[in-house]
Amino acid sequence: LFPATLTYDTLRFEYEDFPDTKEPVWILGRRYSVFTEKEEILLDVTSRLWFTYRKNFPAIGGTGPTSDTGWGCMLRCGQMIFAQALVCRHLGRDWRWIKGKRQTDNYFNVLNAFIDKKDSYYSIHQIAQMGVGEGKSIGQWYGPNTVAQVLKKLATFDTWSSLAVHIAMDNTVVMEEIRRLCQSSFPCAGAAACPALESDALYNGCAAAPGLRDRLSLWKPLVLLIPLRLGLTEINEAYIETLKHCFMMPQSLGVIGGKPNSAHYFIGYVGEELIYLDPHTTQPAVEPNDSGCLPDESFHCQHPPCRMSIAELDPSIAVGFFCNTEEDFNDWCQQIKKLSLVRGALPMFELVERQPSHFSNPDVLNLTPDSSDADRLERFFDSEDEDFEILSL
Repeated sequence: LFPATLTYDTLRFEYEDFPDTKEPVWILGRRYSVFTEKEEILLDVTSRLWFTYRKNFPAIGGTGPTSDTGWGCMLRCGQMIFAQALVCRHLGRDWRWIKGKRQTDNYFNVLNAFIDKKDSYYSIHQIAQMGVGEGKSIGQWYGPNTVAQVLKKLATFDTWSSLAVHIAMDNTVVMEEIRRLCQSSFPCAGAAACPALESDALYNGCAAAPGLRDRLSLWKPLVLLIPLRLGLTEINEAYIETLKHCFMMPQSLGVIGGKPNSAHYFIGYVGEELIYLDPHTTQPAVEPNDSGCLPDESFHCQHPPCRMSIAELDPSIAVGFFCNTEEDFNDWCQQIKKLSLVRGALPMFELVERQPSHFSNPDVLNLTPDSSDADRLERFFDSEDEDFEILSL
């Protein structure tokens, strides 16, 4: 079997091809009209960081692959959903990338965290090597859950972003666990580590009181990833309305998943179609130029995004949300509770205040390899991947 090297056929995605429909277009919590906001839709999509297969990067592990063509698509999707969290954290959801416009240092700091080299926080090198600890050899397919677990571990080294990453196992989000994780006291290492405080230094035009600054820094921004299986071999249509609502929430980071052998990063929907960024095109690895600047155009998809029917989605996915403040999290909880009342929408996961007594330990990060739960986890990792065929290099 040859690696699936799909090229991005721009001719297939003419801009006019975007359906002329009265249905709203939802992109990561933002609602648009096709008739009056086509440019805004495209600008929003183009501003997302787009990670694709790359070639000619430094060998992974010193002697491993120098390209991820054919095997790295889920890893690239994991990078995209996490990059969106970092964009929200350091630049804000309203930030836009405009070709040729000079970007801030924070933007390049975010981008540099994903560059294809071993010392970037979330590089393909780091993800592939950290995955070995999860039982995945370098070059092997990852499922959505495995890539989420690996990103959680890598985030602990990213002191600049200072994120609390929670992966909700067993289709259950435990609010108490998340509050404990996000409210754990941590040193605020200056404005760089807590950029949210920079804008709060002046509160209603006055210098913020020390007490206010302390309260603001007591919540670590939350990245919540929820691995789910929404059916056996195909998505159960009872979940489709709930899945759509996830893209409508302002906290949305999108969804990673796709079809067998073909992972995508889903950022929204229109009608019965999902809108996604596709990692299946191979670009050369990017190096800083002579002046030390990183050419960034290849990290932004500058043509209309792909679309596919929601019914074609593989049932194994991971849904992501970002809550910058405790208020964001409380608002998200309220929205999830309201969602359970929507007629014809089957809940994709359960939201509970405390950990149910039948749970042993849902926090994978606390598990050691010889833990009694290791076998259960191994079965989970394997079962989520069994529908995907491993591509030979």
